[in-house]
Amino acid sequence: MALADRLAEDLRQALKNRDEVRVSTLRLARAAVHNAEIERGRPLSDAEVQEVLRREVKRRREAIEAYRRGGREEAARREELEMAVLMEYLPQPLSDEELRALVRRGVQETGASSSRDAGRVVGWVMARAQGRADGRRVAELVHEVLGA
Repeated sequence: MALADRLAEDLRQALKNRDEVRVSTLRLARAAVHNAEIERGRPLSDAEVQEVLRREVKRRREAIEAYRRGGREEAARREELEMAVLMEYLPQPLSDEELRALVRRGVQETGASSSRDAGRVVGWVMARAQGRADGRRVAELVHEVLGA
């Protein structure tokens, strides 16, 4: 089943179950996918749907940080619940071990020797992580490895 179809089916099920958080989250996710389809003028592949969902997760992560800074814990918890729903449709993220090994390999492959080469290594790692790693975390590890 295509990922977009799975989102639609899960939305129908959430409506039947009266799961408010899931319904609102899936509606927003489907709207984002639909907007991307209009923008591109064609239906999205599963990889493109995942890309849209990753952007939505990133938005939730940023909102959580902003709400916490503003002392709005209840709103931050709501965003966390929405983020958890969206994460169900994305591949499992790489573990710290796997990511660290990929970063070391990236440093080796690109011939990076100092923190000035960090951008090249981050790009190399992100291309191979295929959306399974957070760019901020990758950058931290690259600087850690290059700084050592």
